[in-house]
Amino acid sequence: MSTTRRTDHRHPPATPGRGGLRVALYSHDTVGLGHLRRNLTIADCLASSGIGSSNLLIAGAHEANFFRLPERSDLMTLPRWRKNSLGEYDSGKLALSQHELGRLRAASIRSALEVFEPDVLIVDKVPRGTSGELTAALDMLKRRSRCKVVLGIRDVLDDPAMVSRDWLTAENVRAIDRYFDSVWVYGDPNVYDVRHEYQLPRSLAEKIVYTGYIDRRRQVDQADRATAEWLDKAADGKRLVACMVGGGEDGGPLARAFAESDFGADTAGVLVTGPFMSNEEKLALMAIGEQRDDLHVVGFLAEADLLVERADLVVAMGGYNTVCSLIARKKRALIAPRVVPRHEQLIRAERLAGLGLVDYLHPRDVNPVSLSRWINAPAARRPVGEVNMDGLDNIGRLITGLAGRGAPTPFNGVPPHSSQGQTT
Repeated sequence: MSTTRRTDHRHPPATPGRGGLRVALYSHDTVGLGHLRRNLTIADCLASSGIGSSNLLIAGAHEANFFRLPERSDLMTLPRWRKNSLGEYDSGKLALSQHELGRLRAASIRSALEVFEPDVLIVDKVPRGTSGELTAALDMLKRRSRCKVVLGIRDVLDDPAMVSRDWLTAENVRAIDRYFDSVWVYGDPNVYDVRHEYQLPRSLAEKIVYTGYIDRRRQVDQADRATAEWLDKAADGKRLVACMVGGGEDGGPLARAFAESDFGADTAGVLVTGPFMSNEEKLALMAIGEQRDDLHVVGFLAEADLLVERADLVVAMGGYNTVCSLIARKKRALIAPRVVPRHEQLIRAERLAGLGLVDYLHPRDVNPVSLSRWINAPAARRPVGEVNMDGLDNIGRLITGLAGRGAPTPFNGVPPHSSQGQTT
């Protein structure tokens, strides 16, 4: 299967010169690909819509090259950090000290933004960047440009105690107060209200705008024929049950339980291990797949949403991007969330299960028997709660408003056209 980066050609390249809107999107990407994928989705929406912005993505994961780049968008990949056994950041590949790598990344970011001159900068989750690497760039933009700066965060960061300790630090709050014009929450307060849950200081709470969840259905790359053809072959006309474990770094137990589950008659299973699962675990899962006619194991799909679209049932961990894909498509899904080192996925799974949008299984209860029981049980009919999935449309309007190209339309509740009142 091809994992090469692609760019489709439905839209002409940007016209040279200052011309249109410029948007920069930063993601630190020290672990996993969730932050990068979210920024890629936003860039794709902005470039392919009437906004037609030129987008510079700044990321710290070389795996960024696995994904198709949106039109009018390009990528600057920073030298990588890695977490050592003490949970501290070290240089990932270069023989540099932590201080030297930090200086290199900070200088690269500052120089890029100085030349690119964005109208809007979107920073994912970490206000000052990893180890404060964004501070010099933010200070430069504040002094020398009219760039509007936005902090984008998931619907759930973690439990309140961890957020207070790790994210609501004095340094971060000062940075948000000084540099950021707005804080966008890619979620719905009816699911999780960060203002209330985290007891945000007034200065920060006043900057909060709920965009709604991000629905990627319009951005799914239907031109990924390799993935589509492989899925057709794997399903072979049968019911399809999929297992997705995000990047895979801690998805081994769920993947193993799925691989050993009974899918029932006339059902095919597809297991995506993710690029960060250990080689030992991948090889063990592939060995199980070779012994079963009804299980297909693959390491990575560049367009995993195609799998979500085609699957009848999905077993998954509770990462933001995966969950958005599931609830946007109203899939019957079982979420077995990560609970260490953060409770973000656990909180998300519990709240969405409470609304009837997904089923939820605590990871301590994950085993082949429990998964087999869920896969083969008839779907329960239940009311589905309301949730806003208009994140991309609202982000587009907010950006044009910030850049002075239109009126912003912040969302602080559930609009009339959200998913609501249906049964599954």
